[in-house]
Amino acid sequence: MTDILEKSQARQRLRSLSEALDSGALKQVARILNGGLSPSDIAHLLESSPPRQRALLWNLVDKQLEGEVLQYLGDDIRAYFLSQLNAQELADIIEDFESDDLADLLQQLPDTVIQEVLDTMDEQDRQRVEEVLSYPEDTAGGLMNTDTITVRPDISIDVVLRYLRRHRSLPPMTDSLIVVSRRDEFIGMLSITRMLVSNPASTVREVMDTDIEPIPVTLSDTKVATLFERYDLISAPVVGDDNKLLGRITIDDVVDVIREDADHSLMSMAGLDEDEDTFAPVMKTTRRRAVWLGINLITAFTASAVIGLFEETIAKVVALAVLMPIVASMGGIAGSQTLTLVIRGMAVGQISGANVGWLLNREFLSSVLNGLLWALVVAAAAIAWFQDWLIGAVIAAALIINLVAAALVGTVLPMFLKSRNIDPALAGSVILTTVTDVVGFMAFLGLATIFYA
Repeated sequence: MTDILEKSQARQRLRSLSEALDSGALKQVARILNGGLSPSDIAHLLESSPPRQRALLWNLVDKQLEGEVLQYLGDDIRAYFLSQLNAQELADIIEDFESDDLADLLQQLPDTVIQEVLDTMDEQDRQRVEEVLSYPEDTAGGLMNTDTITVRPDISIDVVLRYLRRHRSLPPMTDSLIVVSRRDEFIGMLSITRMLVSNPASTVREVMDTDIEPIPVTLSDTKVATLFERYDLISAPVVGDDNKLLGRITIDDVVDVIREDADHSLMSMAGLDEDEDTFAPVMKTTRRRAVWLGINLITAFTASAVIGLFEETIAKVVALAVLMPIVASMGGIAGSQTLTLVIRGMAVGQISGANVGWLLNREFLSSVLNGLLWALVVAAAAIAWFQDWLIGAVIAAALIINLVAAALVGTVLPMFLKSRNIDPALAGSVILTTVTDVVGFMAFLGLATIFYA
């Protein structure tokens, strides 16, 4: 009930802020921004505003809130606001950032600015950030936070509790303490809930869980997200090749990865960046989309060239020009269904060399059955339309051929692209559409040429 009330109040504050903006009451806008909205709500408001209004709102945000708001912004918008700050202003804003969040932010800055910001930090904080920055952004090392609480296995639970009470606060998402050896080698995890109900005289070794597998520092962020989802983790330790503890990953960072992957898959289907700003300026939007439109134009010319090979046949049988789009469209839809299914299966780790054969066989049989069903429907419609049994047979055969080709290509293509380190979500749909268009036109017009010659 409390959550529902808070959400209702937040919506009311956003409505009040919108009304204040429309009326030009900037003092009221500033009061609502800094006194009634959370940093995540402010970030959402900034992302939902056109550029001029966005700049105005950002200037009204209190300096003390700017750092927290930046953490919730998309990369494009955050990079723009960061570019307006000098090194000292950045240093003031990021003072309370966790090492992983700070590393994410710094990676969007020029190297010279990064070094200037690092130089303003104390030795301990700088070492933590440099540790995270030394790993690629899309790996466990790039996700991890070096702020951890570790304990030795030979001390008692009572000692651990007294040690924790000396802290003003614990790192966020601390559900377990990490048990390490004197050489900082990972041994196991000590759950806080289990520790609280254990005999204070027991040792950490007697209570800890040694079945926990630490995450290798080089593991990809997508695989990290899969592990968190599979085992319902809140936090997990990260280790190097020598099993020494380097840091930990928490669920809030993993949620960001899952969201980014989902955005990436959705936006890549249209050739857009997952961080595309909804309210980006006209020229910036035009440049980004022009490349994708150019690629699609090339594929369109390819399909048109295939049609051009059968110009004489189309001139003889005008009905072919009317029915051609049906074959290409059905193949495109069938292929997209398979492609999407396979890309998703690869993303969640369900597809491997052991089961790809079964999947390929299933898609082949399914496409044959669907091909037979819809070939009969389309053939009957074509015969009724043009009073020509032959054209019905030609389009039926072409439809079956194209649906089977679409299913096979949709299954194999993502795995082939992945093996070549090409993003299937980005390139798959373009290649698939080209293949289904070419195969569909070639099958339909080729068969028509044979039978109407």
